Amino acid sequence: MRADRLVAALLFLQTRQRVTAAELAAELDVSERTARRDLEALASAGVPVYSQAGQGGGWSLVGGARTDLTGLTAPEIRELFLLTGPDAGASPRTRTALRKLVRALPAPLRDGAEAAARAGVADGTDWAGTDTEEPLLAPVQRAVVEGRELRIGYARPGRDPHERTVRPLGIAAKAGTRYLVADTEHGLRTFRVGRVTSVAETGNPVVRPEDFDLATAWRTLAARMEDRLAAVTVRGRAAPGTERVLEGLLGGRVRYGERTTDGWTAIEADGPSPEVVAARLAGLGARVELHDPPEARAALARIGAELTALYGT
Repeated sequence: MRADRLVAALLFLQTRQRVTAAELAAELDVSERTARRDLEALASAGVPVYSQAGQGGGWSLVGGARTDLTGLTAPEIRELFLLTGPDAGASPRTRTALRKLVRALPAPLRDGAEAAARAGVADGTDWAGTDTEEPLLAPVQRAVVEGRELRIGYARPGRDPHERTVRPLGIAAKAGTRYLVADTEHGLRTFRVGRVTSVAETGNPVVRPEDFDLATAWRTLAARMEDRLAAVTVRGRAAPGTERVLEGLLGGRVRYGERTTDGWTAIEADGPSPEVVAARLAGLGARVELHDPPEARAALARIGAELTALYGT
């Protein structure tokens, strides 16, 4: 008997004065016999629920008793429904859970939750063209929750998929993208869920370290990534009016210095390598001039020569 189904049954009872086994069965998508067995299990567990036979009978909580299973405050409820409301890109399972939660909320909080759900919308399309689909999210999440070791196929950009064995420990979301945090033969690693191409359980359980904390592990892993993304600093200058383009290309990794009399501004930009930064800035043409390191200037010269050879007259 699933504990989450019993909780759902109790929440449903809290929202009605009286519930029949048929009504509960329809709500939980189970048979009427299973629903009746769940109600009897609640009573056996000490929940003050009783049944009344005959026409108009059913199951009720004694004296309208209520159990606060959420512990949520009004601001927390609004935030939850703004993020995951029916119009915010939630999955069908999430929408079902939210409908149950709305019915379980006290009346003064219910209107605010429903209003918050109508106030948000999420569009999964990335205007930059980045693929944000995560077709294998469900089995990855299930492996995390149930503690199952996985053999996954994983494809980095521009490379063929390769398989590796991982022990899932959690899922972290950053800027709308989910990452699997897993133990591997090389220690803790992160895997972008959208790049997972196949999932197969090995049959081995995952033993979660007693001192493991997902938030702490993610901060450590994210810091390593930040260090790799800012391994080098490129310096140069930019023409007037390029600030917004630079920030779109480099985000918070670009910094501005003094502006000269001709209107150009000194810039510094961090990146994983001089070549990567140069490639990002190449589209600005002569509106950006890099001074150092020499590898960045050489990379721009090479890109310019290739484009001239291809498109020049």
